[in-house]
Amino acid sequence: MARTMRLMEIFVELADSLIDDFDVIDFLQRLSTRCVELLDVSAAGILLADLHGELQAVAASDENTQLLELFTLQHAQGPCVDCYHSGTARANVDLTDPATTVQWTDFAVRAAESGFVVTHAVPLRVRDRIVGALNLFHTEPGHLADEDVALAQAMADIATIAILQQRTLDNAHLENAQLQSALNSRVVIEQAKGVLAERWNTEPDRAFATLRAYARSHNLRISDLAHAVIDGRLDTTLIPKP
Repeated sequence: MARTMRLMEIFVELADSLIDDFDVIDFLQRLSTRCVELLDVSAAGILLADLHGELQAVAASDENTQLLELFTLQHAQGPCVDCYHSGTARANVDLTDPATTVQWTDFAVRAAESGFVVTHAVPLRVRDRIVGALNLFHTEPGHLADEDVALAQAMADIATIAILQQRTLDNAHLENAQLQSALNSRVVIEQAKGVLAERWNTEPDRAFATLRAYARSHNLRISDLAHAVIDGRLDTTLIPKP
């Protein structure tokens, strides 16, 4: 019962983000953390395709997962990459299975080094369009039930609609511009995260959480705040240290 109530709350929260002007990166970051909470997985990450169809890492529940996603893209292999190209979910992939390590050698080794033993991938899709993939990871052996796979797909579908916005689905130019804007924003946010982590001598995860909290409390887009940090337009001493 408690999980059902939390599920309803989270879907309302996500639906409330479907407005004319919202922070795409913050929305996807929130979605990744909600997936961890709701699906009882250890970590989650989100990949989006750019204008050329190349996948880019835009959100992750933690820095460790973000680095694994970047490694995955660098080597262009793993269930998430296959999921994006095929549009088919890949659930309960055992990263300790020799068949998996043979199919995705580099990914399986790096995932194991990151502490993950099971992974799942569901496509970010609407109608026949695939714009990315949602990736879920376990640090302990486990199985994601069919209803949880369906729930993960539902959350991925909501994310896709939020990214594309229903009013632009039939306009390829606007759709591509919106996707590219989200990808460009993520690059700037990563730069700001690195600057603040070094300046504060703290972990990137904590620097990012602090940056998000400040943006929310001051009603700012996290991407705009990141630009201000990088450009030197914001006195970062005004941001409370983590």
